[in-house]
Amino acid sequence: MMRNKRAILPFLLVLAMMAGLLSACSKKEPGTVDAAAAEGKLKKIVIAEPLHSTGYLPLYVAQREGYFAKQGLDVEVIQAAGGAHVTAVVSGDAWGVIGGVESNALASRNSSDPIVSIANVVNRANVYLVAKKGMAPASSSPEDLKAFLKGKKIAAGRHGGTPNLLTRYFLISLGLDPEKDVTLLEPADASTVVTMVQQGAADIANGAEPQVSDGISKGVWEEPFYKFHDLGDFSYSVLSVKKSTIEKDPETVQKFANAILEALKAVQSDKELAKKDLKAEFPTLTDEAVQAALGRAYADNLWSPDARISEAAVNQDMDVMIKTGIFTGDYSYANLVDMQFVNQGK
Repeated sequence: MMRNKRAILPFLLVLAMMAGLLSACSKKEPGTVDAAAAEGKLKKIVIAEPLHSTGYLPLYVAQREGYFAKQGLDVEVIQAAGGAHVTAVVSGDAWGVIGGVESNALASRNSSDPIVSIANVVNRANVYLVAKKGMAPASSSPEDLKAFLKGKKIAAGRHGGTPNLLTRYFLISLGLDPEKDVTLLEPADASTVVTMVQQGAADIANGAEPQVSDGISKGVWEEPFYKFHDLGDFSYSVLSVKKSTIEKDPETVQKFANAILEALKAVQSDKELAKKDLKAEFPTLTDEAVQAALGRAYADNLWSPDARISEAAVNQDMDVMIKTGIFTGDYSYANLVDMQFVNQGK
């Protein structure tokens, strides 16, 4: 009998050691994989985007590098053109949206459940004006720009969209009437601007990457003659959810913000990783176009370094809305933005 007890004792000790190891592994340490992710149970959420843009690279990096999965989230990004990216959140078809604060302000007027911005991504007005190859203003002075633009056909993007509003804002600032002094073409699909200029339907276009580099590589236009990023801090592309989501499920919102913070830091610190993921996300772009798009983004300080949305950035954005007549009435930074999740982010 004593012999059997001695034989069983080592076996019990091994079991105890294994149980201790399993228990230690099950404890979630700061910065490690979320418990749900460890168990293979990811929470599915959908983010709506107005178009596929290189400016949204931090969002794609968070997907491709597993930062969302590490937080226990399975994030799907869907395209919803023509302003449907915002209405997708209002209707509940999407959990969140990437786009401008001004779009949220328009969609949330008189709403009992407004859309609130929780993290910054693109902190500059990510729009450039390009002209058909062989055309260019005499200089960058307001007088020469006004003379150059007058009478031109401009592909300005969909009416009500931020690129369209910025174009109108710029024309007004030069003393031009957007409805009388130029012809504004307003395609819903921003990816068509290269073809429009190439085929002669437009003399000038506003665009972002990858369209800008695509047009350059195809010989449609040269470098932009005007950059809206000169406006400074601008809440151009932020991530937003409904107020009820913040109230009912702050844990998921926090996890989402954590992943975006990690992605923004990665994009800023690891340009090779950014290049790899940009090429994977836009496989039809040449290596030269990918490098040009990244070079432009870094040179223009496109991406927010810390996901914070400043009041100055919101004011710049809303000023464009107000001066173009799209938005009337008052707005409040406190009602449009909630930085608690970024402030508490890891």
